[in-house]
Amino acid sequence: MYAIIDIETTGGNPRTDKITEIAVLVHDGKRVVNEFSTLINPECKIPYHISQITGITNEMVSNAPRFYEVARQLVEITENAVFVAHNVAFDYGFVRQEFKRLGYDFCREQLCTVRLSRKIIPGHRSYSLGNLCNELSIPIIGRHRAMGDAEATAKLFDILLRSESIAQTSFIVNPSNLPRDLHPNLDPSIFKKLPEEPGVYYFYNSKLELVYIGKSKNIRNRVLSHFSNNSTNKAIQMRAQVADISYEVTGNELIALLRESHEIKKFKPVYNRAQRRSLFRYGLFTHINGNGYICFSLEKINELDNSPLVCFTTKAEALGFLNSIVDKYGLCQKLCGIYPSANHCFHYEIGACKGACAGRESPDEYNRRAQKIQDKYFFGIRNLLIMDTGRNAEEQAVVKIEHGKYIGFGYFSSQFAAMDEQIIHDCVQVFPDNHEVQHIIRQYIRNNKVNKLHVF
Repeated sequence: MYAIIDIETTGGNPRTDKITEIAVLVHDGKRVVNEFSTLINPECKIPYHISQITGITNEMVSNAPRFYEVARQLVEITENAVFVAHNVAFDYGFVRQEFKRLGYDFCREQLCTVRLSRKIIPGHRSYSLGNLCNELSIPIIGRHRAMGDAEATAKLFDILLRSESIAQTSFIVNPSNLPRDLHPNLDPSIFKKLPEEPGVYYFYNSKLELVYIGKSKNIRNRVLSHFSNNSTNKAIQMRAQVADISYEVTGNELIALLRESHEIKKFKPVYNRAQRRSLFRYGLFTHINGNGYICFSLEKINELDNSPLVCFTTKAEALGFLNSIVDKYGLCQKLCGIYPSANHCFHYEIGACKGACAGRESPDEYNRRAQKIQDKYFFGIRNLLIMDTGRNAEEQAVVKIEHGKYIGFGYFSSQFAAMDEQIIHDCVQVFPDNHEVQHIIRQYIRNNKVNKLHVF
């Protein structure tokens, strides 16, 4: 059985936005045999631009049922069915998050009609539902409304099921795509229990020895990818040894990264061989010379060093980065250690350096540009709490930096922490500081939006 589902929402983020409408068409592989649809009161305002797209207004949902009032019906109508949607990650992610707020773990096998269409009917200029239906002459009555889009998806699904290529499309029958040569002690039902949440996962052999640790923003999808990976002998060999799987939900990717790094070094799993030691061998360091200029240098990292601004795995990577910031910020080759000379640097001779190395540019002028590098790659604040999503709606996660050093992470209740900040500090579990975790935190803050950065 297949549950073909479409939803309308207040926005695109399942953690902060809510469902405003849902439609479910139950398909037995031949035809639609049952259906359900309703507006949902999201218990928040629908943005004007969203109402312009969907036609669903705040007035329309004011007397509609809340999600918890239809949750049981949704569980029952989708029981033992594959969750089908056009771009299934979006619809499934929202439905799971709504159930998560209720404390229920909604878990269904999934099938994406976008992916299936690309495989079975290749060559279309676009695989959006509107464009695909237009090219296949599938009418959509009620575009951007849940039932209208669900009915169009069902008609597209009928076409895909009738295709001669469907027999060769294994993920339609077995969405988990699991191999047949699983370890005899590994219970296949464990894959259905894996959460689609950020966290760390653990593979054990038949002796219950830990053989691999990994992290992911989606534990279930990442674990399944290991069991469909036939690209290397190492992947196949490891898969054949896995007799049990466990996991730890972390609430966000930053803590997953930090936990993974710590536990690989602590437990030294055989298939994490490359990650047992630090991946970073070179660092970009900074100091102020006798004339007051900010200088940069590339050096090998050792545990006695102060933390470098940036870490690199190879010297070539480090040199490439240093040359790029010299060009981008107009820094001096000599003050960056690229052009060791008793006199001025080569860039000064060709007019690319403003003359800090020859005393032609003042330290204040030069340091304004060099400081931008330090500000970008250093924490900038010695005492910092990095707060992000927790493992459930009632808690938040925190990573603590004190005196520029990584202290550890923990979880706290948002309700109680609002009354006493000391609760946040007390929840932090202490972990070792090292160059790798410093690099992980810097990279994460630069590349991701966290809930809050709090200076203490």
